[in-house]
Amino acid sequence: MTSVHIVTDSGCDLPDDLIAEMNIKIVPLKIRFGDTEFVDRVELTTDQFWEKCQLSDELPSTAAPSPGAFVEEFQRAAQEGATGVIAITLSGELSATIEAAQQAAELVKDEIEVRVIDSRTATSGLGSIVMGAASKAKSGASIDEISAAAADTINRTQVHAALDTLENLRKGGRIGAAGSLLGSMLSIKPIIEVRNGVVEPAGKQRTRSKALSYLIGVVEQNADQIEQIFVTHAACEDVDSFVQQVESVVNVEVLVAQVGPVVGAHAGVGTIGVAFQTTN
Repeated sequence: MTSVHIVTDSGCDLPDDLIAEMNIKIVPLKIRFGDTEFVDRVELTTDQFWEKCQLSDELPSTAAPSPGAFVEEFQRAAQEGATGVIAITLSGELSATIEAAQQAAELVKDEIEVRVIDSRTATSGLGSIVMGAASKAKSGASIDEISAAAADTINRTQVHAALDTLENLRKGGRIGAAGSLLGSMLSIKPIIEVRNGVVEPAGKQRTRSKALSYLIGVVEQNADQIEQIFVTHAACEDVDSFVQQVESVVNVEVLVAQVGPVVGAHAGVGTIGVAFQTTN
């Protein structure tokens, strides 16, 4: 019986109960507020992160894990008798995390086989790809089968979100082509999409309710083909009513996750999004 361990980073925004249930291993990124550094999920919970954001004038910054953090996780898998490891990371276009994982894989190659996969996405998009891989691993699939399934899932994963503010993206320099959304539109709610591993502008709405309606519209267009869906939110008080709207248009369970510090540092409080996989 093969036993493949699934490793990801804390940019996956998966809830703790799902991580435990699916036996997913998390390598945390680091979050900095000024000169103080925290290990994501270990020294700083998501709730604590959002509380700190509301009290701090400066934007938090994020740093990729060291290769050593991945080496530890890979070696632990070998010690626990795993036959291989699949590490699925945040998009390489958005984070240097994948480079740390690749270096670590090279360092442990004599101890255990590690495949590093670029999810080409972030937050619950990454989380849902990881969950699919973990489910396959639980059923005893081989490293080749899980890798192939993950690659297929990556091509069918979409992430769409409505930001409540552009400030974080602008200050963090992550805005890229989304710079076209800036200007005299402080009240505008930008819509973003993760496409080909990059955050791209997908339009703008005048109010939050219109922005959320736009997201529901995206879900409706794909509803017949959606096989898994997450609603991901950054400390949003209106998340419950949004989840109910999503539930009314899809035929699958709607999983709910919080945007954690890694993505939240760039997206900002009030961000709400959907991440889903379609059947083709």
